Amino acid sequence: MGTGTEARQVVTGGAVLDTALTLFAQRGYHGTALSQIAEVLGIRTPSLYNHMRSKQELLQTIIRQTLDSVMEDFEAAVDGVQDPVERLRRATRVYALRHATHRREALVVNRDTTSLEEPSLSALRARRRDHERAFRAVISDGVESGAFTVDSPVLASFAILEMCVSIARWFRDPGALSAADVADQYTGFALQVVGVQT
Repeated sequence: MGTGTEARQVVTGGAVLDTALTLFAQRGYHGTALSQIAEVLGIRTPSLYNHMRSKQELLQTIIRQTLDSVMEDFEAAVDGVQDPVERLRRATRVYALRHATHRREALVVNRDTTSLEEPSLSALRARRRDHERAFRAVISDGVESGAFTVDSPVLASFAILEMCVSIARWFRDPGALSAADVADQYTGFALQVVGVQT
């Protein structure tokens, strides 16, 4: 009885969300049962409802928080920076770094967003497009100023973002390269995509 009481005392909403994030990243949203989340936490499944309404709510929260953080990272990185080369450098670096340091979130967002129910699916897809449009605008501005020579800002943006997204699938820490090393190298690749000689 003492063990159960202690387990209930340490389980928080944050712990439930973190455990769900780990299992969703490992097994996928549909491959994870609430009973498995409860088992990892050492509580009975009904006790989860003290911290959440449903498994769907857990997914919505994970994806919303992740997309909000991505946009906040972007805005902080480029705020007050006028030079298009430096804006793209910073926007790419922070996005690449996030995919190396927040692999679980990246894997869930990029694989399980389609498991969201409406209206959350449409709302969160729109939130993701906010970042994509803002990133593409950095490239478009660089083309207009003559700093970039790429023909299609749309394709260049897609190529750079997808390149960064892939980091979450292969990066391991510790490894031959640190997260910062990977982010720096991917930033160089991004500048080459838009025609900047590095």
